[in-house]
Amino acid sequence: MSTEVEPHEAAEAEELASAATAAATPDVVADSLGEYVKIWWARVRSGESGFLPVLLGLVVIVVYFQVRNSLFLSAGNLVDLMTQASWIVMLGMAEVFVLLLGEIDLSIGYSGAIGATIALWVLLPPNPWPWPVAVLIGLAVPALYGAVQGVIITRLRLPSFVVTLGGQLAGLGLLLYVMNEAAPSGGGTIRLYPGVLYDIIAGSMSPAAGWIVMAALVVAAGALFITRDTRRRASKLAAPPASVTWLKVAAMAVAGVAVVLISNANRGRFLVVVRGVPWVVLLILVVVVAYSVLLGRTRFGRYIYAIGGNAEAARRAGINLSRIRVLAFVLAGLTAGIFGIILASYLGSMSTGVQGGNDVLYAVAAAVIGGTSLFGGRGKMLGAVLGGVIVAVIYNGLELLGLGASAQNIWTAIVLIAAVTVDTTARRGRSST
Repeated sequence: MSTEVEPHEAAEAEELASAATAAATPDVVADSLGEYVKIWWARVRSGESGFLPVLLGLVVIVVYFQVRNSLFLSAGNLVDLMTQASWIVMLGMAEVFVLLLGEIDLSIGYSGAIGATIALWVLLPPNPWPWPVAVLIGLAVPALYGAVQGVIITRLRLPSFVVTLGGQLAGLGLLLYVMNEAAPSGGGTIRLYPGVLYDIIAGSMSPAAGWIVMAALVVAAGALFITRDTRRRASKLAAPPASVTWLKVAAMAVAGVAVVLISNANRGRFLVVVRGVPWVVLLILVVVVAYSVLLGRTRFGRYIYAIGGNAEAARRAGINLSRIRVLAFVLAGLTAGIFGIILASYLGSMSTGVQGGNDVLYAVAAAVIGGTSLFGGRGKMLGAVLGGVIVAVIYNGLELLGLGASAQNIWTAIVLIAAVTVDTTARRGRSST
């Protein structure tokens, strides 16, 4: 398909993409907080509930586990929960890129593991490579894996489910091959030695650094929100009232203070003092912000929403569907590479026992529970974070109650089905409206 687009087609594409983005992230036009709440509630009743079901579900689950076990909301368990959720959240964000197109990638669990295994391989003593080079390799391998699958899907017009299922099976074989070559004495396990990558999970900021970073992030994000909404109101564009903008900033500040306070509490045992925000929390935050800007503030992001909303209309408007789809699979693979490095840091090693098939199912669950539509065209990166946290909360809470994998899988399935039901009901409500 030609990539040359006539001026009127380019304008039509921009209009279509902007409309798709607006549909995915609608702005409420109101002059006061009361009016804003009324319009917001009307949208909730019509099916545009946003993150409300996710947040309500999270609150209910947290309250239940706290009632059953008072240790659930202890500082030590909450910090453990952050680290446990980190790899699920990252893999969920990887899946969002393709789900927004109405596609799926079942291979990212193994492609990320392959990248991490090679990264750990080149870090083995006695002559380890510099860790930044190892990270680049760990990201490039799954990104290339995603690119190959994306080209096959677009050029041969094959279903992404079938292609990436084959990619998952091939990924398992490649992982076994790489591990046999890399693992010392063919043991099937390759260790991550203490260092920068090891400290992603095990390391923490100092208590003072945590406060400084939190304050800087809240001030920067608050200034961005206030400036953006002020300009939109001055230009007579859709924007919330100033009171709502300030409430958003206050909510970010409260969340930031809570995270730092919890993380700075001593969670060590006996005479060992362990305090500070884990580095992985900052890594997740950076990736969420970067991807949210990519999807919400760039032409590429608008095109993804447009294709997911109506691929044929996007094609007629002049959007290069093949290019955008391949780039989405590349970004999914790249993010899977970050997941692999986080997982290696969490486990302290990589082995042939990595459950890449199960991991990708958790990723899809996290994205869908967080509000990303399986039909494409609707969803946010922040939703994948919330969905991943819910999955991690279920596993963490059931472990505290002494229940095993059977109960964990069953309850995750129940929450996933509930999320899909909400999504389908919302789509029907919007269609009837």
